Amino acid sequence: MTEQSAKTTTTGGRKHRLPVRMLVAASIGNAIEWYDWTIYATFSIYFATQIFPAGNEALALLSTFATYALAFFFRPLGGFLLGRFADLHGRRTAMFLTITLMAGGSLVIAILPTFEMVGWLAPILLVLARIAQGMSLGGEVSNASAYLGEVAPPSRRGRYSSFFYISTGTAVLLASLLGALLTGVLDQGQLASWGWRIPFLVGGLLGFFGLWLRRTIPETEQFEENKKKAQELKNPLLITLREHPKAVAQLVGFTLLSTLCYYTFFSALTPFAVKSRGADAGDVFLALSIATALFVLLQYPMGALSDRFGRKPQLLVWSAATAVLIVPLSSLIGPGFGNLLVVFGVGLALYTAMTSIAPAIMSELFPTEVRGLGIGAWYNLTVAVFGGTAPLVIQALSEAGASQAFFWYVAGGAVIAFLTILTLPETKGTVLR
Repeated sequence: MTEQSAKTTTTGGRKHRLPVRMLVAASIGNAIEWYDWTIYATFSIYFATQIFPAGNEALALLSTFATYALAFFFRPLGGFLLGRFADLHGRRTAMFLTITLMAGGSLVIAILPTFEMVGWLAPILLVLARIAQGMSLGGEVSNASAYLGEVAPPSRRGRYSSFFYISTGTAVLLASLLGALLTGVLDQGQLASWGWRIPFLVGGLLGFFGLWLRRTIPETEQFEENKKKAQELKNPLLITLREHPKAVAQLVGFTLLSTLCYYTFFSALTPFAVKSRGADAGDVFLALSIATALFVLLQYPMGALSDRFGRKPQLLVWSAATAVLIVPLSSLIGPGFGNLLVVFGVGLALYTAMTSIAPAIMSELFPTEVRGLGIGAWYNLTVAVFGGTAPLVIQALSEAGASQAFFWYVAGGAVIAFLTILTLPETKGTVLR
């Protein structure tokens, strides 16, 4: 699709040409990285006993999820280092670096030797690959968000931002469809012995495609105009706390729920439904695939809706509805395709109210000279604490016979997000600082 092929009409009657190729190129790295993170959680039930000792399946799965969570705690470091790098050297250069790290980590996992072959070297290599991916994703989310926010016209920032999760949702859909395909054509033994490697290999190859696509994107004018101010800053992380404490608190408040929603529906529920509620793996993958397609289709309309009616009402509906519905929805998780489709469909449809405008909201919180670092550090710290531990928490609670407590935990996060969103100013149509 070319930039000229997508046109929307401005209020003045002139045609606005949506730069689709540039928006896809900016979003593709985040898409590939979320694909890699999704397949790790999705296929963990198959490779856990290949990389960790196979004697205790539950312990191996917990160890795999612990590695998943550990990588998240390197996201704030990556967000800080790569966010600051982007503020100093440009969003474009930083996004080249992040996608290279992620693709490399995926290829390493695809060819990992098993525990039976090399002993504890196998989980050590897995941890190192995940650390590289964690740092990469920490930088990618903040830098791609800043890029999309900075290239968008003020009146269309919601629409431009929607491409962030259009690409991400498409990549997650690919991971889900690949899961459905592999579980359909391979038996449990084949999936555990070698089938789980296929999606990681695909992720690495997609990374090289992303590098090729990003070669043509321009640097943002806002970075060029503000890079001298960024270079003059000392202790920029402390500046975000000292000069923008409200923005930091607001970012943490709504990101808490956003990350819990993401990892609940895209990661944690898949192994939970299969292992703890007896759902058929094929039904889970199919329901998630259909719901993810809906998730992708709703992004642009929801982004456009925010440009017309505002960010704040949309976010309030999302957080309030999640607080009320998440526990009742959880009771439907189990055998039966229809129930699973309702759980994933309702949950992800609501979530689009947030994801469609996430880059816009985050970009509007901080000035350009600390935007990459401000988003990168505080967003990723929140994701590490609440999102990275979500699969581990739900698995541990399931083992303890208290799985329902996890969904009350998410409902509590929704209440916090709702109260936080009440403090946000309306920012639709505003010019970035």
